[in-house]
Amino acid sequence: MMSTRILWLLSLWLCMPLAQGRIWAWMLNMPHSPPKKGPMALMDSTPPVNTKGSTGVCDHDRACGRSFSCDRHFGLCFPLRGEGQYCRRDAQCVRGLSCMFGKCHRRISEGQEGARCKVDRDCGESMCCARRHGEQLCKRRLLRDESCFVPEGGLTFSINQICPCDEGLLCRGTVEPKWREKEFVYHPDTTSWTCQAPKP
Repeated sequence: MMSTRILWLLSLWLCMPLAQGRIWAWMLNMPHSPPKKGPMALMDSTPPVNTKGSTGVCDHDRACGRSFSCDRHFGLCFPLRGEGQYCRRDAQCVRGLSCMFGKCHRRISEGQEGARCKVDRDCGESMCCARRHGEQLCKRRLLRDESCFVPEGGLTFSINQICPCDEGLLCRGTVEPKWREKEFVYHPDTTSWTCQAPKP
């Protein structure tokens, strides 16, 4: 008698979470579907099977077939991404798009402003190759009276860079540097450095 009562209480205790879920679902007029855990959740997150009929496991893009790319971090085939979708490299974007700043963007013609580059000669006239958010891109050189101050180094300079002044201009300060209390150490006003024509 005692064992029967214990079994009944145990079964009631085990059924309580499911019953509570269904009661709340009924009250809110929503279907009750508890979250999947373990292998079932992993199966649902697996990308579609590629065109070669494999399980989607890969170590390079050729293993995935057309319209798919290999996500080398996870070793799985995923469909190519469209404009504005997240990416980590060009091969993850559809044809005509490139992966820049973590998203698929339309490609810019070589040598044009905003196009990828490695050295200055990869860019057109009056441009240089400088970093923007870590990507090396063609940027235009600075015009007269534009701010040209750059820090001596550090993370800010490494991630975002500006071009030098355009041909015939020099980066010069317009006011006297401000001296700190410590002798022989000056702190220039970063807003005062602009591209100027050389003085005769």
